[in-house]
Amino acid sequence: MSVVDVKSYPTPELWREKMEGEHYIKKIRNIGIVAHIDAGKTTATERILYYTGKISRIGEVDDGTAVMDWMEQEKERGITITSAATTCLWKNHYINLIDTPGHVDFTVEVERALRVLDGVVVIFCGVEGVESQSETVWRQANRYSIPRIVFVNKLDRVGADFYRVVEEIRKKFALIPLPLQLPIGEEKDFRGLVDLIRMKALFWEGEGLDVKIFEGEVPSYLRERALSLHKDLVMKAAEANDELLEKFLEKGDLEIEEIKEGIRSITLAHKGVPILCGSALKNKGIQLLLDAIIDYLPSPLDVPPMKGVNPLNGEREKRIPSNREPFSAFAFKIVTDPYVGRLTYFRVYSGKIKAGSQVYNSTKGEQERITRILEMHANHRKEKKEISAGEIGAAIGPKNVDTGDSLCEKEHPIVFEKIKFAEPVISVAIEPKTKLDEEKLFVSLYKLAQEDPTFRVRQDEETGQTVISGMGELHLDIILDRLQREFKISVKTGKPQVAYRETIRTKAKARGQYIRQSGGKGQYGDVLLEVEPKKNEEEIFIDKIKGGVIPKEFIPAIKKGIEEAMQNGVLAGYPMINVKVSLIDGSYHPVDSSEIAFKTAASIAFKKAVRQANPYLLEPIMKVEVKTPQDFVGEVMGDITSRRGQIYKMETEKDACHLGAYVPLAELFGYATRLRSLTKGKAIPYIEFSHYAEIPSSISEKLVV
Repeated sequence: MSVVDVKSYPTPELWREKMEGEHYIKKIRNIGIVAHIDAGKTTATERILYYTGKISRIGEVDDGTAVMDWMEQEKERGITITSAATTCLWKNHYINLIDTPGHVDFTVEVERALRVLDGVVVIFCGVEGVESQSETVWRQANRYSIPRIVFVNKLDRVGADFYRVVEEIRKKFALIPLPLQLPIGEEKDFRGLVDLIRMKALFWEGEGLDVKIFEGEVPSYLRERALSLHKDLVMKAAEANDELLEKFLEKGDLEIEEIKEGIRSITLAHKGVPILCGSALKNKGIQLLLDAIIDYLPSPLDVPPMKGVNPLNGEREKRIPSNREPFSAFAFKIVTDPYVGRLTYFRVYSGKIKAGSQVYNSTKGEQERITRILEMHANHRKEKKEISAGEIGAAIGPKNVDTGDSLCEKEHPIVFEKIKFAEPVISVAIEPKTKLDEEKLFVSLYKLAQEDPTFRVRQDEETGQTVISGMGELHLDIILDRLQREFKISVKTGKPQVAYRETIRTKAKARGQYIRQSGGKGQYGDVLLEVEPKKNEEEIFIDKIKGGVIPKEFIPAIKKGIEEAMQNGVLAGYPMINVKVSLIDGSYHPVDSSEIAFKTAASIAFKKAVRQANPYLLEPIMKVEVKTPQDFVGEVMGDITSRRGQIYKMETEKDACHLGAYVPLAELFGYATRLRSLTKGKAIPYIEFSHYAEIPSSISEKLVV
């Protein structure tokens, strides 16, 4: 058997000098690592950094020493909370890598990472298979049409089954699974894999970081299955394009590089997903995963050009990844760094920019200065003179850039589509323990809200309390912990509150007038609105005014008045959703009409119409999935039912049962603790927001003021 060479290439600085020019963009890979919690994302990322020479010592999640889990809360809890970016080199390719959280409360981190990435590595646990958050991140990748490869991890664990995981992928996802490897040995005897493209076996020898890879022949017991899968791969690769198919029909086979070319085409076309396997913790399979990232995931040149809108003329434009194009970039994350201040993470889509340059925030119509450009390695920073098309970096300097803003040259403006984030579903009232902390609290919460678009802060008009809202109990727990540690502010908290919503059943019309006359110039606004239930893709506001009965300059003020009125419903003051509003008539006064008058009139008309449209309350319904031993199924189901839950799934697998249910969020406070008690700590729930549903009348009566 021969030893396989897995050494990496030179430093990023030498690489950049060598790859100067357009050719370097082909060698860039912007990828993310995504998965369900505890599937091994951060462990795999640590190995990637080690084998590419980025770090000299591997950190472990369980020990709190992982480089990418740098926050104190991440080290203590053993979970990833915030996405961490880094760069590394492998076989003359430059990899920008983002390690994302697996917990659903921090799905914002996955969403904004996917917005700027070109490819994704999805990690599945070889024991647990396709889990709930795995399906969520898969759907997120679908939304952005991102090519992906799969790494089946933890094959050395008891109960691991590679073939079962592949079959689950086949059943649950639209992409065709393309196994490129087969494991040799099972569980503790997992000792190598079969490379199905080259039809060679790769064996690991040794332990820890000294493990070496030896190449040999495919074991006899796997030869028939491996040959069948190899032929299937060749056939699918041949079907990827006419040239390969013609050669296959002529010669009956393809060269190794041609097979890879075909698989790459299938992957980039979103028709199939290459599947690899290994054990990140035992340092097995990571080098081959890196090879697959290079071979099958796209460079910035392999994905469609980024499209946006020119704010000057409203025309659609695109930006090609080239240094010769005008500069354009997208800000996808804001971080408050204790040492350097505000950091703006951004992806460059075209052109390049140097430190010290001016950029135009086309979303806000403002000029900003980029004083410094940084290459990030988790929370460590490295100065760069410039950043070019296809790269991801961070900037110091911009004061008013938010997540989702577009950056460009003022002479060539373009606005890219913003990121759509989920709405918070849980709130809690807080107040500082000391008067001295009152002013600091608002400043600190503002900074945290800038970092996290799914975290909201508001002042309760009736009680004067500060109310914070987020995606779940863990999300808010982390926010409060950060207030204590990073900003040195201690707060008192109230009970968690559910983010209820209001909507309407029927159509209704109402007129709103705001007429004031007091000697001098008066106020005059008059609008007739129609409200009705909104369907999914419909606009919230429709202007049906004809003949100029209301001048166009007052229409934005009317829309603003409606939007503000929707923030406080007529039943219990909760925000309104799924309401479509049409402006159908009105009148104006040539002297007394003003924006404020029409804004006020619109608010009055909207509330009148809503009261006539049979309004009702909605509550957030959560999707709850539990994997529990068979012995506790009855208790778990009974508890879910007692919480107004509706069970929609019950799947049995060996000694375990997978339960799925829809449960009102109001009934889930403290559920994780109760579930641990019922199952002796052997079951853990996965909870994510599903939809809003009407509240039973017996409960809504208590909420309506």
